[in-house]
Amino acid sequence: MSHPFENFKKTLTVNNKQYFYFDLSSFGPQYELLPFSMKVLFESAVRNCDNFQVTEYDVQNILKWTKNQGIDKGVEVAFKPARVILQDFTGVPAVVDFAAMRDAVKNLGGDPNKINPVCPSDLVIDHSIQADFVREADAQEKNENLEFERNKERFTFLKWGAKAFKNMLIVPPGSGIVHQVNLEYLARVVFTDGDTLYPDSLVGTDSHTTMINGLGVLGWGVGGIEAEAVMLGQGISMLLPKVLGYKLTGTLGQYATSTDLVLTITKHLRQIGVVGKFVEFFGPGVTQLSIADRATISNMCPEYGATVGYFPVDQNTLSYLQQTNRSSDKIAVIKAYLVASKMLRNFDDPSQDPLFSEIANLDLADVVPSISGPKRPHDRISVSEAKRDFQTCLTNKIGFKGFNISPDKLDVNAEFEFNNKKYVLKHGSVVIAAITSCTNTSNPSVMLGAGLLAKNAVDVGLTVAPYIKTSLSPGSGVVTYYLRESGVMPALKELGFDTVGFGCMTCIGNSGPLPEAIVNAIETNDLVCCGVLSGNRNFEGRIHPNTRANYLASPLLVIAYAIAGRIDIDFETEPIGNDKNGKPVFLKSIWPSRQQIQTVEKQTVIPAMFQSVYARIEKGSNAWQNLQAPEGQLYPWDTSSTYIKNPPFFSSMTKTLPGIQSVNDAHVLLFLGDSVTTDHISPAGSIARNSAAARYLASKNITPKDFNSYGSRRGNDDIMARGTFANIRLVNKLIKNTGPKTLHIPSGQELDVFDAAQAYAKEGRQLIAIVGKDYGSGSSRDWAAKGPFLLGIKAVIAESYERIHRSNLVGMGIIPLQFKSGENASTLHLTGHEIYNINIPQDCKPLQNIEVTTNTCISFNTILRFDTEVDILYHKHGGILNYMIRKMLD
Repeated sequence: MSHPFENFKKTLTVNNKQYFYFDLSSFGPQYELLPFSMKVLFESAVRNCDNFQVTEYDVQNILKWTKNQGIDKGVEVAFKPARVILQDFTGVPAVVDFAAMRDAVKNLGGDPNKINPVCPSDLVIDHSIQADFVREADAQEKNENLEFERNKERFTFLKWGAKAFKNMLIVPPGSGIVHQVNLEYLARVVFTDGDTLYPDSLVGTDSHTTMINGLGVLGWGVGGIEAEAVMLGQGISMLLPKVLGYKLTGTLGQYATSTDLVLTITKHLRQIGVVGKFVEFFGPGVTQLSIADRATISNMCPEYGATVGYFPVDQNTLSYLQQTNRSSDKIAVIKAYLVASKMLRNFDDPSQDPLFSEIANLDLADVVPSISGPKRPHDRISVSEAKRDFQTCLTNKIGFKGFNISPDKLDVNAEFEFNNKKYVLKHGSVVIAAITSCTNTSNPSVMLGAGLLAKNAVDVGLTVAPYIKTSLSPGSGVVTYYLRESGVMPALKELGFDTVGFGCMTCIGNSGPLPEAIVNAIETNDLVCCGVLSGNRNFEGRIHPNTRANYLASPLLVIAYAIAGRIDIDFETEPIGNDKNGKPVFLKSIWPSRQQIQTVEKQTVIPAMFQSVYARIEKGSNAWQNLQAPEGQLYPWDTSSTYIKNPPFFSSMTKTLPGIQSVNDAHVLLFLGDSVTTDHISPAGSIARNSAAARYLASKNITPKDFNSYGSRRGNDDIMARGTFANIRLVNKLIKNTGPKTLHIPSGQELDVFDAAQAYAKEGRQLIAIVGKDYGSGSSRDWAAKGPFLLGIKAVIAESYERIHRSNLVGMGIIPLQFKSGENASTLHLTGHEIYNINIPQDCKPLQNIEVTTNTCISFNTILRFDTEVDILYHKHGGILNYMIRKMLD
């Protein structure tokens, strides 16, 4: 059967080589007026149209976007991304699932070798390293050795996967952060390898996959199980979104950084409300931003809630490809294709501005130095207001901006000893200061700015208190390269900001232990001490259990607050410290000028660096090269392993479809409030010694020092099920105290969540969860859906869902229901002690009304958040992976 749009296929000759492409401009003015992000979706639909997965109806629906836009319209289209990217925390479970699917296909009489990635899939190992050692000359080496020691089983398994599965690249540990490696090395912008040209696009198993939008590559985070389906050749079913045009004008001021800009945009877009929407940036202000600046803004897209934060390709993008050592021939082809398809943007030309659903504006000149916190990334505060805001937070009632410290405890001073010297902690003391995460280490302007600030500080004699846990974890080897070449590394080291490893460390919760004396001082005196980091997440309990307040800040401000030693400082009126002669030093006096930073950046960030770093990236360290992995197409599971285990998802699977499953006589396992994040549902940080997971590991003769983190043990369902809802900051309305426990209603016992679920399972009881707004916000973690599934949760009733998490629940066969507008557990007078019945008809439709009844005569209608017919199809199979297995059998 010929391609439905064969007539739109044309040739393009570049450098004496002929390529094919689909001439989208032939579709006329409707195409030309589409937002550039919609043009990428449209091209994919045209090119992949087979009238099976992607239909001509999908093509027409995207072309008529102005009419069909908005989730409320419910217009569903199929999208086939060009590739998939994974990091190891989310990638290991994906490879585990692939291995388990091979076993399942074999057990059901099929060919296991059919289970392979169909589209290019890259996995970057970047989430395993922890900041155990800091402020030591060999800290990086020690941390990397510990990383291999702790994660040898996982790394061995991944190395097996790299051999066993076709079309999968594994980037070894120590190479950098997935999103920066994607930006600097993996991104194609336009696929040029075959004879057909088409835009690069992707989905990734990390919510910050959106960072690649800064390079003009359309991509966003999805759940691991949804990504696995794409890897197996499936398209993504999505509702055509609204596209908010975000117009930038003006120029950033002298003291404002890209971090300040992104925190400003994040707060602004949260206020506007962009959940489920695309955000596309335009206006003359965009030309003022480097690709690294744009990537910083795109990276924080999950924090402002949009699906993507997209910057179309312009001349700056092409220049960045040249800077990062992409070949001139490829850049020529990329430019020629983008011009031919009318996808090359000139932000200074308003005649190119497409139609948008709505428009928001920001003058870059209005951006001021900012931080964000103490508990959420979108709670931006100007630095000038930080002191007052923190002091207010101390006495506010418990909440996102409150700690409920009584007035008589505000002036507590806790003395402790560190390295034979006495120090004092109080509310607001900084105990962790980390330049970490892809958000900022992709950006030479703020990294070099931090280095120049450090140099100026050292020159006048400023220091950082030795008990503050300082660290630098660059996003790629290029960062260390240009910090060294610019001459700022010695000053960074002197202040304690030496490289401790390459990876997502403090921001993901791999901050490592604090000295026992500090922990005792904090816990004994109930202190609100602080972490300051240049990351993108600061949710409760994420950075470290003992830093109750955590602030996101630019690398320059991370250093500034580390020198000051406290968050409650007004840099305008208070000195940051004293110089060698005891005279006060103000922050402005050591702050580098924008011109200084730009001059150093131009001199030091050059293509040769990228060539040198990425020429050896796939080779890995000696430890990786010497790692011995099993051979064969089926993985030889080690039943004694506490890292890698064959999951039970397919153990009872049959060829017959189970169909729609209703919920009968269910108890409430958890009764939660608003903004329950994936960190609350499935923590990635350390495993508490009094947790259900710790008891399990102890039963396997694992000592606490080898517990490692939940993130590193995502390949073992026994650990992850016990770690579900194990966050120490979980607020469950069924019990009085904060913590990872719940009420087993029949007995009245307060138990760990896992133990309560086990008790219900023995009684043959089904379970549900009742939650508030924005359920599942934060990192895209498939275990935030897999864990509840293993606990026996059949349905969730929420006021609203984060996009990826809702998709993950569907993918695991859990029914997502949503309270009607204006209703919630409180207005319906629900207590969580009721018994619930939820009848889902076999012929249910997307977004159908579903009645929920209880044994207390309370009944109410909810919206069935199966948003598409594909969601219903997946549920009938018991989940998306079950569907894929049956498809392979067919």
